[in-house]
Amino acid sequence: MLIEDLQIILKIAEFRSITAAAAHLDMRTATASVAIKRVEKTLGAELFIRTTRHLRLSSAGERYLPQCQQALDMLEQAKLNMKDDLDIIDGELRIALSSDLGRNLVIPWLDTFMDAHPNIHLRANISDSNIDFYRDAVDMALRYGSPNDANVYGFKICNVPRLLCATPDYIEAHGMPNHPQDLASHNGLFYQLQDIINDVWDFSYQSTTDHSPLPASDLLSNNLIKDSSQSKKNIKIKMSGKHASNDGDLVRRWCVASKGIALKSCLDMANDLLSEKVINILPEFTPTPTELWLIFPSRQSITPAARLLRDTLRQNSRDILQQLIDKGILNDSVLK
Repeated sequence: MLIEDLQIILKIAEFRSITAAAAHLDMRTATASVAIKRVEKTLGAELFIRTTRHLRLSSAGERYLPQCQQALDMLEQAKLNMKDDLDIIDGELRIALSSDLGRNLVIPWLDTFMDAHPNIHLRANISDSNIDFYRDAVDMALRYGSPNDANVYGFKICNVPRLLCATPDYIEAHGMPNHPQDLASHNGLFYQLQDIINDVWDFSYQSTTDHSPLPASDLLSNNLIKDSSQSKKNIKIKMSGKHASNDGDLVRRWCVASKGIALKSCLDMANDLLSEKVINILPEFTPTPTELWLIFPSRQSITPAARLLRDTLRQNSRDILQQLIDKGILNDSVLK
């Protein structure tokens, strides 16, 4: 019986399927089946009750596997402690990245990270879909928004303002909007998640006067909603547009190709903003900001390599934000 055999049977118990567990572990089903036989032979007891359609834990399995998990957790923690003491940075980083942020910023950062630490191996899952740590073969996910699941462990990487972006060519052809209400006549470029199109854009601004030339009765229309706060005003715009995609990078590409106006993370658009391919329009009106977080399913996933990567992501993100500040695109409050 091998330690790897125990890891396999724990995954089989989690998935209630030899085939699904083998696929998750990237191995042949026959290999997983042999692992079960080795463990059961060593223990002298069956851990699973198997039929042609179903698999479930036996009474012996129900007693054995929780203690088996505890033992493996202790061994893994001992290994991590040793690596911490010896400053060993190695292992496999299985990370999920959103399409735009991953392709345009983080993958180059990871390449540099791996060059500095040659014993690191990378598996990158590039997708804008929600990650299921129990289904997808990843150990960490870099995602926008703070985690709302108490069962995961997260580290905030940075604050992330959102910006309203368009190319100079698009603005020259269609005019510069002076107020969010003007956006209703422009072509919006929308991100879509699970068939929900993000076509309602939120803005806020600080003002002691009313910037809008429209009466209050007109502001409460299909396109524009404004609250009556004297110090902080909030505006929601119902946009129209001919382009929508569940791939954030495609939305960015449409924006760079002058197809319309996009509401995007400043990190997603950083390279295009710094090269002046696109500009930040209506800077006095602030879209709802977000945050960037590195999320783990368990403490065991937070290896020395993962912690070093977390620190690298924080520094690289800060450097990009500082460049945007130096260019006058952001103010320095984003770093606080």
